[in-house]
Order: sequence, then C-alpha cells, then structure tokens
Amino acid sequence: MKSFATVFLLLTITFSSVSAQDFNANISRYAQDYAQERLYIHFDKSSYAPGDSIWFKVYVMEQVMPADKSKTVYLDWSDEKGKLLYRTSSPLAEGTTYGQFAVPAKYAGQYVHVKAYTRWMLNFDTAFLYNKDIKILSNKPNLALAKNKITPEITFFPEGGDAIEGVVNKIAFKANDQYGRPLLIKGNVQSTKGTNVDSLNIIHDGMGYFYLNPTEGETYIAKWKVAGTTQEYTTPIPDIKKMGLAMQVTQVKNNKAFSIVGSDEFTKSGSQFHVLGTMYQQPVFTITREFKDGAIQGIVPTDALPSGILTITVFDNKWTPLAERITYINHEEYVFKPDFEVMHWGLNKRAKNIIEIKVPDSLVASLSVSVTDLEIDADSSDNIISHFLLTGDLKGKVYNPAHYFINNSDSISRQLDLVMLTHGWRRFNWENVVKGNFPKIDYPRDSTYMTISGKIYGASSVQLRDAGSIILLYSQDKRPSEIFTVPIAADGSFNDPTRIFFDTSKIYYQLPKKKGLDDASVQFMQNKMGPLTGNSFASGAYDNRSSDTSGNARHFKLSAATLNELEFFGGKLLDAVTIKKRTKTPMQLLDEKYASGLFQGGDAMQFDLRTDTRALSARSIFSYLQGMVAGLQINETQNPPSVIWRGGAPQFFIDESPATTDLISSISVSDVAYIKVLRPPFIGAVGGGANGAISIYTKRGDDVESKPGEGLANNTVTGYTAIRQFYSPNYTVEIRDDKKDLRTTLYWNPEVLTRPGNNSVILSFYNNDVSNGFRVIIEGMTKDGRLAHYQTTLE
Repeated sequence: MKSFATVFLLLTITFSSVSAQDFNANISRYAQDYAQERLYIHFDKSSYAPGDSIWFKVYVMEQVMPADKSKTVYLDWSDEKGKLLYRTSSPLAEGTTYGQFAVPAKYAGQYVHVKAYTRWMLNFDTAFLYNKDIKILSNKPNLALAKNKITPEITFFPEGGDAIEGVVNKIAFKANDQYGRPLLIKGNVQSTKGTNVDSLNIIHDGMGYFYLNPTEGETYIAKWKVAGTTQEYTTPIPDIKKMGLAMQVTQVKNNKAFSIVGSDEFTKSGSQFHVLGTMYQQPVFTITREFKDGAIQGIVPTDALPSGILTITVFDNKWTPLAERITYINHEEYVFKPDFEVMHWGLNKRAKNIIEIKVPDSLVASLSVSVTDLEIDADSSDNIISHFLLTGDLKGKVYNPAHYFINNSDSISRQLDLVMLTHGWRRFNWENVVKGNFPKIDYPRDSTYMTISGKIYGASSVQLRDAGSIILLYSQDKRPSEIFTVPIAADGSFNDPTRIFFDTSKIYYQLPKKKGLDDASVQFMQNKMGPLTGNSFASGAYDNRSSDTSGNARHFKLSAATLNELEFFGGKLLDAVTIKKRTKTPMQLLDEKYASGLFQGGDAMQFDLRTDTRALSARSIFSYLQGMVAGLQINETQNPPSVIWRGGAPQFFIDESPATTDLISSISVSDVAYIKVLRPPFIGAVGGGANGAISIYTKRGDDVESKPGEGLANNTVTGYTAIRQFYSPNYTVEIRDDKKDLRTTLYWNPEVLTRPGNNSVILSFYNNDVSNGFRVIIEGMTKDGRLAHYQTTLE
C-alpha cells in the first residue's frame, strides 16, 4: 500500500529559512505527539424498536493505521432531552472492540443518540467525535416532523476561503433544508445594480459553483427559488476583501495543479510565499516561491501520497495563513474486497444457511458481519470507507457520503470536489502552530486497560515502603471466587495488568497486618473516566432522514410482535432455549433433594430461601411467609403464634416431622433452605390435611457455605461493560414451537478474524419464520489499515 506503512514523504522544500525550519519542526511535532484518532461504528441494522438490543462494532484509526495506543472506547447513549441513558465502555485491541446496548422497552422517543470517543479524542475539537442519531421505530406518526415546514438554506464558499476584489473567484454553494438534505434550486447572482453576473446551477446534491470578478465598491446577492415553488429568496454573497489571495486547485492527469492570484499588495510585494500540503496532520510538501506574472502556480505529484483529504495552505513569509483549499486524492489502495460465497442455501422457515468469507491470504483482518431481513429499512448512506476516508475528517454534514466511493470515475471525482469546496478542514489552528502553542492535554490517553488497580490512603510513606502485597478477592462472570495478591508500590498504588475487569462486582481486600495499616483504606480504579456532562440531544440532526415507509412498517411490525411475545412469556425472547432432552428446573431439583415420599411433588408453592434476598431481612419464618401465600393469616402477637389458612389451621412440619408453631418461631431464618406450602388436601398430614400443610426444611451440611470475603473490607467496583454474545438459534437441536421467531437481525458476528494461512471463515445461521430474503453487510479493517465494505442480498 502506498505510504500506508511508512512515514509520509516530504516532497519538496525550497528556500528554507530559520523560521521555516521552526514551523516545520512545530507541525512535525503536532503530527508525532498529537496525532488524532477517528472512530467509526458498524451497527447490526439501521433502526430499532423499544426493547431491541443495538449490537455494534467499533473501529478506531490514527492517521492511516489502526489505533493501537488508546485501550478504551466510550459510548454515551442519550435520549431526546439529552439525558444519559447508559454509558458503554469497551477495551480496544488493534483498533477494534464491540458490545451492545439495550433500548429501554418503554422508550417513547423517536431517536437515541450515541456519542463515541476515546479519552484522547476529547483533547481536540469535539466536532470530530463520532455522533449518530439512531432511529427508534414506532407506529405513531412523527407529528412534530410532519408539522415542520421545510426551511431552505444556501451557503457560499469562495475557493481558498475569501472572495478577493479585482480577481476571478470561483465560489461554490450548497443548498439544503434544515435537516441537511440537498435541495434543487434555480437562480442568479446579481450585483446590487441589478446586473446578472452568473447563474446558480445545481451540479450534484444541492451543490454547484459560479465565477465572480468583483469590481471595487460593488456588492453582490443571489436570488433563487426552490424548484417547484414560487417563493423567491435573496441571500448576500460573502463580503469581498480588497486584499488577499484567491486559490484554485484542479486535476491535471493524475496530479493536482494549483494557481494562486491576489491583490496588487501581494503580487507586487516581492515577498516569498509558502505553499504547504498536509494529510492526516502530516506535512507532505512545502513550496516557497514569489509571484511571477501575477500568479504562483505549481504541480503536486500525488502518486506517492495515500488516499484522503489533501489540505493546501498558502502562508506569507511570516507564516500567516492567507488561503486554504482541501482537495481529494483517491488511489483506491485502501480497499480490500472479501470474497463471499453461499455454500448452503436455506431460505425456508428456520432453514440453515452456510456462507464462506475469504480475504487475500497475506492480510490480517478483523471483520464484522450482519445478516438482516431484506425487507426492513436500511441505511446505506455511510460506511467504514466513506467515514474514515471522508466524513471523519470534515466538519459539517455530508449528504450520502458513501456515494463518492462507488467508483473512481471522473464524474464521481468532480462531484467529490464539490464536497471539498463546500466543507472545511480545521484540524490545525495555524496561529498556534506558528507560535509553538501545542494542545493542552486535559485527558491523558488510556494507554492501559481497565485492570484491577487502586491506591492505599491513610498511610505514611514509611508504612507503605516495603509494605508487601495487598490480598484481593473477587468473583466475575459467575465464576468461583478468586484470591490473589498484588504488590504495593512505594506511593501506595497497586495494579495487576493481567486482570482486565468487566461488569460490576465487590472486591474484598486485606492489607498487610504487620505494617501498621489497620486504619488505611483503598480506592479502586481511580483512573477510570466518569461520564461527560452536556450530553447530545437525540434530535435526528445526525440522521440521514431517508424515508423507507414500507421497510419501517415491516421492521416495526416484526419488532412489536417480538416485544409482545417477550411480555407474554415474561422473559427475553429466544434467550432461553428448549432442548429436545427436557431438563429439570432448579426448583424440581431442590424438591427432589429435600422432600420425600408423600411430601415430594404434589400441588404446592415452593420457596428457595438460599437464593431469595427477602429471607435476609425476615425476622422469622412467619414474617417471611406473611404476604407470600394468598389467604394465609398469621398472628405473631399471640403465644404461640396462630396461623389460619382457608378457614382452618394448616399442619406444620420441620424436615417432615410434625412441629408446633412455637417451635417454628424459634428457628432462625438463616438455617432454613426450603419451604413447601402444600395445598389441601394433603394426605401426609394427620386427619387428611384438610387445611393443607407447611413443610420447612433446614439446611444440610452441603448447603452451609461460607460467604467469600465475609468480614473483610470491600468496595463495589465497575469495569468495562459486560459483552454479551448475540443469540443465534440452532434449530438442528432446539425445539421452538411455543414461540415465534421474528428476528429482524438473523446473524451478527463482530469477531470474524483472518490470518495468513487461515484466510477463510465459514459461518452458519438459521432463518426466522417469516424472512424471504437476507441483506448481508461485511465491514472490516486490516492490520495495515486497509478497509472493506461489502454488501449483497440473498433472495
């Protein structure tokens, strides 16, 4: 790949001076020490219903390579009022990570906003953070949107930054509504004297340009209408400057040509001017020249440069910026294309499908794969290539950026140049570069993962010196508790870099007893960054607002039916799987363990006190049962307590031996494992048990477990967000006749990895009950910075 694994090439430097050397040293330091990261997210689909899980994979790049310095990425999910719904934090490995977010089942908003960033990205312009509004489906019409009247806007962009008096200026324009959607307009540019100068003709997606040669003392306006309407608008052309430079950049074969003209004060000054080219914050060429025949012209060979935005900036001899233009280079060397093959076709209900994905054998690639119902809505306006190569380096919204990468034809290149003319690139504050004022780093990079770490407080340096190790105990992911020791540093800090911490858990700790640390305390994971303030509103401003009425309707219908199933069964649809071989429930196993003979099975209510948190606060067996059994009346003020059920007194048993109520009241709740309330008649009771029975079972030796960490100091600690596995049913072994399968995402896999010698991956998934076709989207990034976006349909 051209220049992707090497340092950028400084093409030409002429007429160097001390100030030029200082300037180049400053900009090189920016590139080396303050390189900025860009972030993209691949979602399993483009919209969701309340109760859905949003599955995602994050890709992060620094310049043209996967970002490997930052180790943590954060995603803030907020509602339409800017309230933080949830915060996801995930570990980055080779520039990628993945996770999920559950949309609240009762969410009533039209959008959920996600802002994604690394801690390092917060040190720079927040306009370059990843922001997206995700559509939340509803059968309610968006009345607010329907009532909104379209507000046309037009903005003018002189090439190079300013329109200069006395020279020919190329001025681009962009016409759109308040949502950023392009408008088709017609109009003219006129002087205030009423003279027509040029016409406003749309070339592509609301964009176009015209030429203007302003005369002294004259101002200009544009009069225009939206096609199909009668209302005329008048918009002033930006102020004309008497002094300055105008720049034009054109394509000459495979190279870029620039031409700089200006007012007399510049062209006749005899001063030297610097033309600097930068890409991804790296300097790629510097040319220093004087005006000749009223212009500075030059050719920039682009063969050695990578694809992306090239910024050309003109400075005077004091390195004051006078004009700037961005232009695009597209060699397509950044692309790798996965091969996709269907190995087994199964579009019938719950049929199995097998696909193979293959990449060139030399590549180390990380891919994410999504398979969705073909007939639901989809958003193809942006993808991993258009984001990293275009929108991630631009301020302002680009409509349908993926369009500019469908091919590399001349017509697409001309359209892409319109995007360059109507957007700005301001990664650099040139004034700060000249002065050597470097960015203030308020957010140190997360250069290590969230591991079990902390610091000891309340101890002197003498006590901490040679303190030894702290003893820690924790359990994670329902695994058995684990005890380990971590050395204490001289400043009281400790860290075990081998233990990356997920989810929320209590960590118990014990400090060295012989070091006088009895009164010391511990705070864990102090470097973890808290949520940001001022969350973004989920307004739809970061949505392409394309309308797929039929796709939205089908998507909502299937999701709503899924949610109804979820509520009916009282659980997460398709999470619990019924296997052909039926297994016993935990309560059935508990009953088999304790009950015997006539006490086993039967019509009864069962209570497992070993796992019921209500048993922890109950002062007696009777207070625990109060309110748990319908119709059971308990009076503990009497001695012995009285119990009435269904008009009579039930019989009591302790470990299946008859017992009185005063004996029952003397038993500690913590000693009880299981209570079984047997409905009448219970033939195991004396007299036939016309009023039922209550059988109490005390804990056995294998039930009495010591509580890990009991008696030790502890803190509740939260690490990375727990990463769930996307559930994909296996109908070869599962029976699902009791529930409908209406999944709109048939398959999601964010962890498809290839390596040299292992460049082929075979994946399988099952159809749902209703889909007649699939949409497959594959995105990915290689270790050397190549990108892939592949989309196909199966019908």
